[in-house]
Amino acid sequence: MAFEELKENTEFIQENIHDYIKTNVSYYKLLGFKIAVKSISVILKFSIIFICLIIVLLFCSVAGALAIGKYIDNYPLGFLIIAGLFLVIALFLIVLKSRIGEKPVLKKFSEIFFND
Repeated sequence: MAFEELKENTEFIQENIHDYIKTNVSYYKLLGFKIAVKSISVILKFSIIFICLIIVLLFCSVAGALAIGKYIDNYPLGFLIIAGLFLVIALFLIVLKSRIGEKPVLKKFSEIFFND
């Protein structure tokens, strides 16, 4: 009699463990899907903003180069001045790359994903 009760209890425990494992697997699949979708949407938003800013920068650079070239009566020199300005900015960013590198990006993405 006690053996039958023990057998029923172990079967009940096994069923509960099996259900628990299935539920956990489903939960982590859903969590992974949520994080993947959120990641893709954030990357897509940043990409669209980045592309728009690049286009604005391109048009402003051409307009600035043409304006400087007209002012000094030498269009190629106007474009060279703008190129030099971009070179100075690039060198400045290379010097500061450690500050604008991985740490701020990791902090921002941590706020996005773990602040639910």
